[in-house]
Formats: sequence, C-alpha cells, structure tokens
Amino acid sequence: MGSYAVQTGTGRMVAHNMVTTQFELDGFRVVRTLGVVRGITVRSRSIFGTIGASLQTLVGGNISLLTNLCERARAEAFDLMLRHAADLGGNAVVGARYDATEVMQGVTEVLAYGTAVFVEAAK
Repeated sequence: MGSYAVQTGTGRMVAHNMVTTQFELDGFRVVRTLGVVRGITVRSRSIFGTIGASLQTLVGGNISLLTNLCERARAEAFDLMLRHAADLGGNAVVGARYDATEVMQGVTEVLAYGTAVFVEAAK
C-alpha cells in the first residue's frame, strides 16, 4: 500500500490525505474500485453533558459541549471508514460523505461513507 496507508494502534487505515469528496483524486489514477465503505458510531449525551449544554444555551453562542461530542463522533466514524477501506485493500476513498440521524431522543448515529479505491500516482 506504500505511503498511502498508515498503521494505527488498531490496524491499518487509509491516510487522511487520500480521502476526497470528489470522485477523482488529483495526481492519481484509480486502478481498482473496491466498493462502498462505511464507518458508523452511535453516541448519546450524558446527563451531565445535557445539563452543561442546557446552561450554555442560556448565554448563547457556540455550545462547546455538543460541538465536541459531534466532532468526536464524526472523527470516529471517519476513522472506522478508513479502516474498512484498508481492510478491503484500498489506499484511498473517493466520494466521501457524512450522514447523521437521531435514532432516539439524545442518541445520534453518525455515518461516514464513500467508495474504497486502489490508486497509483499518475504518470
């Protein structure tokens, strides 16, 4: 996989710079399309987080407790997607997207998905 994959404590994953929302990766050509990959996480707010966020709404502005929770959920889903791509033999992901759904009050599912591909540097 060359320099397009990284080793983590939990295994291989596609390098972050090898992911794009486009359907082509500049400077590379797709050799193989490996299929749809996804990473999913489901998060809930703790009672303390809910109380803290409620207090932050009183003063207005960014609700940092919820922003941090959302960012951690997105990052986890993204990394799971990159591991899934590497497991299929990919070294890049094209057409990457996020989706989020509230599955019950205070519980949110975050999904990162895209198409795993194996790319080579364009000549």
